[in-house]
Amino acid sequence: MSGYDLNDIKRRMQGAVQSLKTDFGSLRTGRASANILDPIEVEIYGSRMPLSQCATVSAPEPRLLSVQVWDRGNVHAVEKAIRDSPLGFNPQSEGQTIRIRMPELNEQRRKEMVKAAHKYTEAARVAARHVRRDALDVLKKLEKDGKMSEDESARNADQVQKTTDQTISEIDAMLVQKEKEIMQV
Repeated sequence: MSGYDLNDIKRRMQGAVQSLKTDFGSLRTGRASANILDPIEVEIYGSRMPLSQCATVSAPEPRLLSVQVWDRGNVHAVEKAIRDSPLGFNPQSEGQTIRIRMPELNEQRRKEMVKAAHKYTEAARVAARHVRRDALDVLKKLEKDGKMSEDESARNADQVQKTTDQTISEIDAMLVQKEKEIMQV
């Protein structure tokens, strides 16, 4: 970010909200959904990549996911990534295919999902705060370099804070809604 642009800041903060929506989409309850594994990243060839870049996920039955790993050598890494995710699945591999039975939604499972929702929410809050920090750093630099007056910098910093507060409120409201959705019996 070379200069101060409030619209760019708002767009970047909305990116955190969109990411949270995607993460929450993975917390669908009860029925198997191929996109439930979207947030999972796999450690392959020394780098992390989304599961979708090394396997095909499908839902052949209402309570079963099938993960077809493209490279046989990556089956163990994919299985480990799924097992270690906050989704609480127990994957079973058969050759290059990994099967995941969707667990019944008992009270403990619902609480695990709420914990995962809180983890995703905190990551979104942190992302929004990073955008705020970056914007405030730009404002300080512009003021220091004489490209912006102290008053203008303070006004813009206030706008950035208001935008951050609105974004965090939106994120928190999404969490409350998702918790209700998960805990409904």
